[in-house]
Amino acid sequence: MKRANTIMIFLVCLSIVPTGCTPPPGEQLHHLNGYWEIEKVEFPDGAVREYDINTTIDYMEITADSTGFRKKMQPRIDGGYYTSDDREDFSVTRENDRLFLRYHTPLSTWKEEVISITEDRLILRNADNLNYLYKRYEPLDLESLREE
Repeated sequence: MKRANTIMIFLVCLSIVPTGCTPPPGEQLHHLNGYWEIEKVEFPDGAVREYDINTTIDYMEITADSTGFRKKMQPRIDGGYYTSDDREDFSVTRENDRLFLRYHTPLSTWKEEVISITEDRLILRNADNLNYLYKRYEPLDLESLREE
């Protein structure tokens, strides 16, 4: 009987640890700020499209009132960016314990679910069930290329 209780306590503790170690996406939203580069897209049928080189990246910014925007940026060789005045405004909403970015532009509205977010990784899922996997953008370091 004592052994059964010990095993039961161990199993309960084991089931709590994984959920306690990974904060929900809502608690990680501050990581959304900054530059993101698409790494790959996962399709519902299991197909994957990988992006080795990106000519545009996304800049995202979120404020304390859970609103923000996304802009398309083109990195320049000098470390700056080309961009336009276009941007996609969004608000953060919760539905059934799931976190969404609700976009609204003069032409359209849509939403993406925040599946996962960390300091250097972001996964968004759109209405067509496509998963967009992003990594934190790192600009080219031209000085290190010259040294090689």
